[in-house]
Amino acid sequence: MTATTVTQLHPAPPRAGAVLTVDDLVDLHSPPDRSSPRVRANFVASVDGSATAAGRTRDLGGPADLLVFDLLRRLCDVVVVGAGTVRDEGYGPMRLDDDAVAWRRAAGLPDHPVFAIVSGTLGLDPTSGVFTDAPVRPVVLTHDGAPRDARARLGQVADVVSCGRDLVDPRLLVRALVERGLTQIHTEGGPALFGDLVAADVVDELCLTVSPNFEGGAGPRIVAAREAMALKGLALDHVLLADDMLLTKWSRRR
Repeated sequence: MTATTVTQLHPAPPRAGAVLTVDDLVDLHSPPDRSSPRVRANFVASVDGSATAAGRTRDLGGPADLLVFDLLRRLCDVVVVGAGTVRDEGYGPMRLDDDAVAWRRAAGLPDHPVFAIVSGTLGLDPTSGVFTDAPVRPVVLTHDGAPRDARARLGQVADVVSCGRDLVDPRLLVRALVERGLTQIHTEGGPALFGDLVAADVVDELCLTVSPNFEGGAGPRIVAAREAMALKGLALDHVLLADDMLLTKWSRRR
């Protein structure tokens, strides 16, 4: 384990207070069956519920959160992110480090996951390194009403896929990715995209880091829903502790 020490609180490990290795963390987060479609989300939030600090997530995290963030990318087939989050968080191409690539090769997976960007307006720059330096051709998920000229420009550097008539339909989004063989779907937000996925009840799992900070109430929650929705129950899979930070994993109770 590098940079930080992670111990498991729930369920209790065989040895109380045992320090988890990277392999332990991989095992805890690995899907039980890669052939079965699964939608997983990863977020960090302050103890008072903010998904950002000063408009971005990075100041809420820490070494352990970053480690799990990287491992979740290692385990998935596709990383799905809203276009606004790509811009706000300064995303680059979806390129994993050498250790992750070696692990994926040993597991019989492609070197890198696909990067899928969700955009209704297609306000994306096709000359951005997100596209031009991508190790795998990205996918842009949009709808039939998106601007045709932008669709044509992005079509030169990405596969542009419609998932709805006037809006991106989360169920069609999941179906489109699964039909491409991308069954292990991982999203990093933002809150608007996650809100749509939760409302459509397609989220199977949430990895949530609780940052030991007060943000003060100015930032958004991890879910930005279009309208009120019924409660959707979750089961607690595990709680990990790294210094004062909690790393949790929850599964949708269906």
